[in-house]
Amino acid sequence: MKRNDQLAKGELVTRKSYKHDVLFRIASLSSNQATLHGEEIRLIADSTISDLQRVNQRDLQEMKKKGKEREDFSYRLFRQDYLLMKEKRDYESSDGYQHIEGFQLPARVLHLDGDQMYLKKCIELYKRVGLQVHGVHLHEKDMPLQIESLIKKIQPNIIVITGHDSYSKNKGDKSDLRAYRHSKYFTEAVREARKVVPHLDQLFIFAGACQSHFESLIRAGANFASSPSRINIHALDPVFISAKIAYTPFMDKVNVWDVLRNTLTGEKGLGGVETRGMLRTGMPYLKEE
Repeated sequence: MKRNDQLAKGELVTRKSYKHDVLFRIASLSSNQATLHGEEIRLIADSTISDLQRVNQRDLQEMKKKGKEREDFSYRLFRQDYLLMKEKRDYESSDGYQHIEGFQLPARVLHLDGDQMYLKKCIELYKRVGLQVHGVHLHEKDMPLQIESLIKKIQPNIIVITGHDSYSKNKGDKSDLRAYRHSKYFTEAVREARKVVPHLDQLFIFAGACQSHFESLIRAGANFASSPSRINIHALDPVFISAKIAYTPFMDKVNVWDVLRNTLTGEKGLGGVETRGMLRTGMPYLKEE
């Protein structure tokens, strides 16, 4: 039976040596070591138990309040963009003279996530922005092994490959893929996906997590990835990126900056290449009798 002052798996903590900058939950404990998962950012870290401090309820409420404000701000930006794009589509589809009710063929999203709690949060946001998503919780090392069969089963237009990651300077410099916790698995998963659908405009792929090896992911075939400056990214950023692609008409190119400005992290943590949208519209809308 643990004493009241002992930390336990699932508890929320911060690190004293990093001036309590990131909120973590304890993923596992062994001896004097703990493995930590970021509560809002997709970072995995190791720590001595003595360096951890339990977060009190008052501080936790304040952190969650600030986090919710940031998420709501990004959602409002996305919503503004969506309404502007919809207005433009309605105008162009009717030649600006009359409104003709049409229909949309929605993009299907396959979201692979190494963190079950993050996956749940992301699915809630997908539903909020009106996207059809098939979420799968997989350990990062299993993603390259299962992605081909999932693509053939789900036939997605958009794939998100994410979870946790981190860079360790003790294992090599920033150009060395071996110095990253999970970047090699994300890279292999992207490569396997591109064997099934090689064309960047037929299947959109976002890949990566906190501090991931951006260059390897892009070279492997990702349209967007993290993290160009090896910084942390927010857990919900892949959803906002997917939504921008999903609601842009397939005849339009998506400017990289237009995608990044609606994210919580921005261009230091996220980047990509010019990509076409995935939205197809048709008309007329046929109501069922």
